[in-house]
Amino acid sequence: MRSLALLPLLLLVACGGGEREDPASSAPATGAVITPPPTPTPQQPAVDPTAVPDDLPTGLIIGYSPFEADDQGRYVRPAPARLEMLVRRGGEWRVSAITDTDSNVFHKGVFLDDALVTIGGMGAYVKRWTRGGGAWSAQTLWTEAFGGRIDRMRDVEVGDLYGDGKPALAIATHDQGVVATLRFGSDGPRVDRLDRRENTFVHEIELGDLDGDGTLEVYATPSEPNQVGVEQSGEVVRYVPKDGEGRTVVADLGNRHAKEIWVGDADGDGRDELYVSVEGLATREGGRLAIQEPVEIRRYDAGTAPDAGVVIARIEGDHLMRFLTVGDVDGDGKKEMVAASFSRGLWLLRPGSNPRGEWSKESIDRDSGGFEHASLLADLDGDGRDELYVASDNDGELRRYVWVNGRARREVIHRREVPRSMITWNLTTAPAAFLAP
Repeated sequence: MRSLALLPLLLLVACGGGEREDPASSAPATGAVITPPPTPTPQQPAVDPTAVPDDLPTGLIIGYSPFEADDQGRYVRPAPARLEMLVRRGGEWRVSAITDTDSNVFHKGVFLDDALVTIGGMGAYVKRWTRGGGAWSAQTLWTEAFGGRIDRMRDVEVGDLYGDGKPALAIATHDQGVVATLRFGSDGPRVDRLDRRENTFVHEIELGDLDGDGTLEVYATPSEPNQVGVEQSGEVVRYVPKDGEGRTVVADLGNRHAKEIWVGDADGDGRDELYVSVEGLATREGGRLAIQEPVEIRRYDAGTAPDAGVVIARIEGDHLMRFLTVGDVDGDGKKEMVAASFSRGLWLLRPGSNPRGEWSKESIDRDSGGFEHASLLADLDGDGRDELYVASDNDGELRRYVWVNGRARREVIHRREVPRSMITWNLTTAPAAFLAP
C-alpha cells in the first residue's frame, strides 16, 4: 500500500500541475512554454552630461586690455593689447595669443575670410591678421586720430551692408561719435562715415532687419562720455547704408542710456527685434552707490515709437549691464536670453506666451561678475545646444556652463594668476583649425 504522505504529490503529477519532476528532460509537457533566463546586460558607464569632447571644431577669440603692476603692486598701468585664442585639442584647452603695441586694448576680434580682424583703442586701429610659418602678421586697414581726448575703435559687426554679396564692417568709435563702414575693393579698404558727433561715446553696434525688407540696418548706442553716479542721456539710432539713410532715433532713453543692445529674432516669430539694456540710475551716498532705478531690458519692434519700448525684465540691485546674448541652451528649438550684469550675476530670460510682455527670469550664477562681464552663447561642440561662455573678471576665470535637467552646470576652462590684471571685452568664435597654433 502506498504511503498516504505521497498521495498529494502523485495526484499533482498525474493532473499535470506544477513543474516537471525532471527539469533536464528535452520533452516539455504539452502546452508548456519554457522561457530562458534573461541574459545579463553589461553595465554601461554613466554618461557625464557636462563632459567636453577631447576635440572641438570651434574655438573662442577673446579680446583683452592688460595691465602691468605699478610701484605699489597695483595692476593699473596699461600694457599692449592682447588677444587670446582658445581651442580644445587632445582633451585640453589650449591658449595662444597675439599682442599689439599700437593699442592697449583689443575691444574685439572677428574671423573674416580666413583672417582675423581686430579693433583696438588708444590708438584706434582696425587691423587684419594672417599667419604664415607659425607667426602672425598684421595689415592696418584703418587708423585715425579723431580729434578728441581718446581714440578707440569700440565695436564692430560684419554683414552684407550694401547688398552686393560682400562683407562689410560697421564700426563704432570713441570719443567723437564716429560711426563708419569699412568695405573691401580692388583698390583696398574703403571707409565711409555714417555719422560723427563731438564728445560722444558709441559703445555698441548691432545689425538686423526689423522691417523685414531684406536690407540690413545698423544700430548703434551713442551717449554722453562715461560717468558714474550722474544721469547720462542716450539713445539707440539706426542707419541703412545700402539706402543711404542716415541717423534715425529708434529708442529715446531720456535721462538714461545704453551700452548694450541685441538685434535678432529671439522669440521665433520670423522677424527681428531690438533689445536695449538700459543702464540704471544711481547716486553716491556716503561714498557708496545707491540704486535709484535698476537696469531695464526693453524691447522694440519695427514701428515702435522711440519712447514706447516695453520692459521685458528688470535686474534689481544693479545699474550696469553690458552683455546680452541669445541662444538655445536646452536644445528645444526655442531661444533664451542671458543677461550678464555688473554685480548681480547671470540671468536666464525666457519669453512667455506674449513675448512683448514680461519674460520669466531665473538666476544662473550669482557668483560671477566683472566690469564688462563678457558673455557668449555658442555651440562649440556641435550637439545642437548652446553652451554659455562667461569671463568672470572678478575671479580671473573663463567659465563654461551647460544645462542639465534644467539647471546650469559650471566649469572653469581658463584661469589667470592675477584676476584683475586684465579686462575681458569680448568673446567671439572661429574655426578651431584657423585658431590652433
